[in-house]
Amino acid sequence: EEYGGVGVDKITDALLREELSRTCQGIATSVSGHSHLSTFPIFRIGTERQKEEYLAPAIKGLKIGAFGLTEPEAGSDVKSLRSSAVRQGDSYILNGSKTFITNAPIAHYILVAAYTDRSKGYHGISLFLVDRDTPGMVIKKLNKEGIRSSDTGEIFFEDCRIPMENLLGGKEGTFRLIMETLSEGRIGVAANMVGVAQAAYEYARRYAKERVQFGKPIGSFQAIAHKVANMAVNILAARLMVLSAARLVDQNKPCTFEASACKLFASETAVETARDAIQICGGYGLMSEYPVFRYLRDALVYTIGEGTSEIQRNIIAKQVGL
Repeated sequence: EEYGGVGVDKITDALLREELSRTCQGIATSVSGHSHLSTFPIFRIGTERQKEEYLAPAIKGLKIGAFGLTEPEAGSDVKSLRSSAVRQGDSYILNGSKTFITNAPIAHYILVAAYTDRSKGYHGISLFLVDRDTPGMVIKKLNKEGIRSSDTGEIFFEDCRIPMENLLGGKEGTFRLIMETLSEGRIGVAANMVGVAQAAYEYARRYAKERVQFGKPIGSFQAIAHKVANMAVNILAARLMVLSAARLVDQNKPCTFEASACKLFASETAVETARDAIQICGGYGLMSEYPVFRYLRDALVYTIGEGTSEIQRNIIAKQVGL
């Protein structure tokens, strides 16, 4: 609140994301990338100057942020990052590249992860606040099949001089913060997926009531009715998982297992729900004039983005002691 925020809890954040995604997942994705990934780390450890210069205007919507972590050779394997920042006097020289970065083409600043000391492994990764007009940085927009209204980009850094004061928190080695950011972010992504699933379910249910075949609404046929019933049950389960995980955040309790569990379940529920909605709508489900196929395209993004379903299962297995 001291930097202009309204001070809502994580449960409220989850509800907001669900409702945004229920209408447009593309807009919700850009909001999520800005309001969490590119601001949460600054809020957690940023210096007072960094909070005033980046966090406060980001909250007011005067600056848009992006979070630069994924690289062409380093997605799930964060340790394989090739980007590096070498100390040179009162600056760092940043080289490397990032890809699949939400908001990159429209961002005023990018929070970039790069190695400052490879000998320390994961713990040698640090975060930098890089302004859009930094010499040596080039941003290219990528074209996607899903969440099309959310701009995604590829970023190249060639001898970018980053002032020492833009090292996040004024210290090297912030890998734990990156993991914390991603873990809590997965709860928000899960809420997004609940919203997409809800939209697909509502459309399919309405269509099942209105579409008449063989003299009666197709929703009266058991094959269709069971699909709609399964949608309703799975969405309820996903929503309750999201709210339960969000409550743990509000209580300052560990939530690694819960965050991965709800992200996995909600994203796969959204995909399954959208696929069934297409099946219920038949040929109309494949037409661009109708929103149903868009729900599937958008849902597929988050069985990959912010940690694939396979990675979530790895995390969950580790959390249960395997």
